[in-house]
Amino acid sequence: MSIKTATAAGVATLEMARPQKKNALTHAMYETMAGAISAAEADEDVRALLIIGQPGVFTAGNDLEDFLQRPPANEDAPVYRFMRRLASFEKPVVAAVNGAAVGIGTTLLLHCDLVYVSADAQFSMPFVRLGLVPEFASSLLLPQVMGHAKAAAALLLGEPMTAGQAEACGIATAVLPPGEVVAHARQIAERFNFLPPAAVRATKRLMRLGWRRSIEETLRDEAAVFLECLASAEAKEAFAAFFAKRRPDFAKF
Repeated sequence: MSIKTATAAGVATLEMARPQKKNALTHAMYETMAGAISAAEADEDVRALLIIGQPGVFTAGNDLEDFLQRPPANEDAPVYRFMRRLASFEKPVVAAVNGAAVGIGTTLLLHCDLVYVSADAQFSMPFVRLGLVPEFASSLLLPQVMGHAKAAAALLLGEPMTAGQAEACGIATAVLPPGEVVAHARQIAERFNFLPPAAVRATKRLMRLGWRRSIEETLRDEAAVFLECLASAEAKEAFAAFFAKRRPDFAKF
């Protein structure tokens, strides 16, 4: 099983568990995660959602072979359902990040409330390098969180970020030793058992109220452009180069 779910002590845990593929995400995994988030929302005993990966990797992003075999054809694709459900989740979301967080592995963190990362964590969003555009409303949220200049380096150039940089720019809540990240994040998630749930949800809603409509609109806009880019000659060259392990040639475009 590549996604593990469990609920205990008021915390619903969503674990990406495909270490042999660096937790690369597939069509089926997005489907499972979307369903797990909906179940956590509906379960009155769940006070918080915890998202974790494996000890050495959070997620390498999309499984590109699976992605190209079953590309998202429209906004009802599992990846977009996962995005919408996480973005609209009303309860607190805590993430524990060890190792690499690539592509959606970084952008999903923008929709978490508390993000704890290991000192060796690395964050990257190589969308443009693949002939694509940012997703998960990152084109809206990253400039607001990081400022335009740093967001441009991350999105236009695909420059990676260290754990310290992610904390400094506001993506991460705190940096911890690798062996402590998951346990600490779980302890934080369990603290919501002792807080009034309606007040917690209302506070989260108020914190995101100004962004909510813009996020929904940006998700749709990004999806439309993403699907256009996916069919482009640039993307075909980028993916062909990736699988051939060569440098892509964009000089002809």
